[in-house]
Amino acid sequence: MPIKSIVAAIFALVLAVALYVLVVTFWSYSSGERAGWVQKFSTKGWLCKTWEGEMAMVSMPGTTADKFYFTVWDDKVAAEINKVMGKRVSLHYDEKVGIPTSCFGETRYYVDKVTAVEEIQLAPGVVVPTKPAEPAAPAAPAPAEKK
Repeated sequence: MPIKSIVAAIFALVLAVALYVLVVTFWSYSSGERAGWVQKFSTKGWLCKTWEGEMAMVSMPGTTADKFYFTVWDDKVAAEINKVMGKRVSLHYDEKVGIPTSCFGETRYYVDKVTAVEEIQLAPGVVVPTKPAEPAAPAAPAPAEKK
C-alpha cells in the first residue's frame, strides 16, 4: 500500500471526526426551560474545565425534589447563576446528544440563559410571589379634633 493512500486515509478519518464533533457541538437534539433552585454549582475537570450544576425542581410543596444536572460553557452565564444562587430560577438549556468526550461537559444539558423567577405557580390561578412584600407606608396622622 503506497504511502499516499495511507496519508489520504488518515486525513479523511481526521476530517470525518472533526466534522462529526463540529456537527454535534452546534446541533441540539432538544431545547427547553426548567425551573427550580440551583443548589450546587462548581467548575470541574482535570484538563477541560466546565461549570457543572445541580438544580432542585419541586413540582408540589412537600414532595421529593427532582434533580436536574446541567453544564455551562459560558463564563458570563456562570456568573449570572452564581448571582442568583438560593433564589428560584428558570434555566434555558439545549440538549446535545453524541458529544464524544466528557471534556465538553459531564451532562447532555447545556445551559445558555438564566432568569430569576418572581412567582411560583402552585396550580392554575394559584401563585405564590417569591419577592418579599413591600413594607406598608406609614399611616398619615389623624387630624386633631376641634374642641
